[in-house]
Amino acid sequence: MENIYRYNKLNQYYKNKFGERVLKICINGHFTCPNRDGTLSTSGCIFCSEHGSGEHLSPYKDISNQVEDFFKSPRSNRANKFIAYFQNFSNTYDSINNLKKKYDSALINPKIIGLSIATRPDCIDENVVKLLSTYSKNYYVSVELGLQTSNEEIGVLINRQYTNKQFTNAVTLLNKYNIDVIAHIMVGLPNETFEDIKNTVNFINDHNIQGLKIHNTYIVKNTILADMYYSNKYTPISLEYYLYCLTYIISHINPKIVIHRISGDAPKELLIAPNWDLHKKWILNGLDKKLKEENLYQGIFYY
Repeated sequence: MENIYRYNKLNQYYKNKFGERVLKICINGHFTCPNRDGTLSTSGCIFCSEHGSGEHLSPYKDISNQVEDFFKSPRSNRANKFIAYFQNFSNTYDSINNLKKKYDSALINPKIIGLSIATRPDCIDENVVKLLSTYSKNYYVSVELGLQTSNEEIGVLINRQYTNKQFTNAVTLLNKYNIDVIAHIMVGLPNETFEDIKNTVNFINDHNIQGLKIHNTYIVKNTILADMYYSNKYTPISLEYYLYCLTYIISHINPKIVIHRISGDAPKELLIAPNWDLHKKWILNGLDKKLKEENLYQGIFYY
């Protein structure tokens, strides 16, 4: 069994679904988050930077200009089909009218065949999902939902400010309108045990999830996690342990789920630790090596 078939990689999924390579256009929708604007908290999740993981995105340009600039750049020559991806902060956290204006302003080029929205479970309700479903007639629509962990106590510690129940409710709503759900989970959170990893995998498997993003916990500047690190209250995990957890996750997760990514990409200039996060090939090649050596593939131990 070749490595490409050992787990469902996103690029292969897109090729099978759309007949060719598909890339994402990362967009700053100028959203905020109820965990930052004072509605729930002002500090955000302890690992989240002030840019909401959008350091690489333009903080100034309106949405249409971002898309136009992308299609003027060499990157637009790398594929013929693209997905407009609203990435940083909570991209359903606004009025329905404003959401529609923002989404519409991104869908301005015929090469765009999809709309992908990253958000929080508590920023999903039926009106939002109904709006998203109106795009399904002409576009492939997906929603990314943060879970990070199924351990509610760690959820409080990382200040995510939503519950597992809210995650379940959001997934149920999106399932109702046949919108693909991509869940985010993290490995190496403070106080996390390997048993927590197992429980999070079981929790994901208990839901109708179409995609999964797996992130290692890294530390960037100007975050609460950085303060914890400098005061010796948090120690990042090793690459070896991360690969061990990845192998478990891949071999136990529902074999139908598409694996969108297996590592987080911290901005080099902001990364504090661990240093191995900068070496994505170590992670990709390390996982492929372990799966091959142990003759494992996605879902081999799925119940």
